[in-house]
Amino acid sequence: MLKKPEKLQSGDKIATISPSSGAAGDPDTRWRYEQGVERLRNEFGLEVVPMPNSLKGADYLYENPKARAEDLMTAFKDDRIKGIIANVGGKDCIQLLPYIDLHVISENPKVFMGYSDITIPHLLMVKAGISSFYGPNILTDFAENVEMNAYTIDMVKRVLFSNETIGEIRPADEWAVEVLEWDEADKHQPLTMLPNPGYECLQGSGVVKGRLIGGCMDVLETAKGTKIWPELEYWKDSILFLEVADGTLEPERIKSWLRNYAAQGILQMTNGIIFGKPQDEKYYDDYKEVIQEVMKENGLENLPVLFDLNFGHTKPKTVLPYGAMAEIHCTQETFSILESGVE
Repeated sequence: MLKKPEKLQSGDKIATISPSSGAAGDPDTRWRYEQGVERLRNEFGLEVVPMPNSLKGADYLYENPKARAEDLMTAFKDDRIKGIIANVGGKDCIQLLPYIDLHVISENPKVFMGYSDITIPHLLMVKAGISSFYGPNILTDFAENVEMNAYTIDMVKRVLFSNETIGEIRPADEWAVEVLEWDEADKHQPLTMLPNPGYECLQGSGVVKGRLIGGCMDVLETAKGTKIWPELEYWKDSILFLEVADGTLEPERIKSWLRNYAAQGILQMTNGIIFGKPQDEKYYDDYKEVIQEVMKENGLENLPVLFDLNFGHTKPKTVLPYGAMAEIHCTQETFSILESGVE
């Protein structure tokens, strides 16, 4: 089991870091960071402390992965910091690996949250033996145009600010059909929302339970074969959560990646799979077809697969704690987290 961090409380100091893209510090997007920080203060009562290198801009941080890693290490070492939230994803987190001290992370468990490329630091946390949280980044959900979505606010509070059992994660009532450019002139333009149909059980029956492990499939590809890729035994009796960075990703890519999980034996070890809602539903039905195709190829037609959940590259979103015991109920098409995410 992964060690849980202590819950957040109003008044806590949290660090913001840029382990991947440094866009939070660029002149044309700095306003977005400030808007996210304001929401953290107003909605959650948190005191925000940007780490020393986190706002030095995209060019500097791209050229200095050690500086990005130092910010992560600084945040974990500082006893005054109770939580860490990533500013944004990107594609460069894999460069941090040589500069990370897993012992520091292991000895200083605290809330760490982000999604997309932040999958890499999450796997570092798993390796260090602590639970972290696949959830909103600063520049995306916290800094959303007009206001932060109430569903996301509720999920953050339920998972990070309470040590009660999280319980059933119901589908959001609506979802954002578009991704708006981060133009400050358009900051008051709301997202176009559509009614959300809810979860869909693609296959399987009954009720299964397992500990959560997963992330963004695009990013997980970069971790395979590295020191942070979990041993095969770790996937046993898990609930695997998977999503993609762009819903226009060709279905054949997802098929290829899933075949790799089968070849590794991961699909045969897991108790069930949840798939996140595609950001753009261009291939919505095609994704379902290739998922079921790979399962059939490997004699896994009875493996429970729940599709279209609100996590990852979609808005609004929930928060998934790595290592927490979760449940898929195939008949009722429900998903629940059966324990708290924090102490």
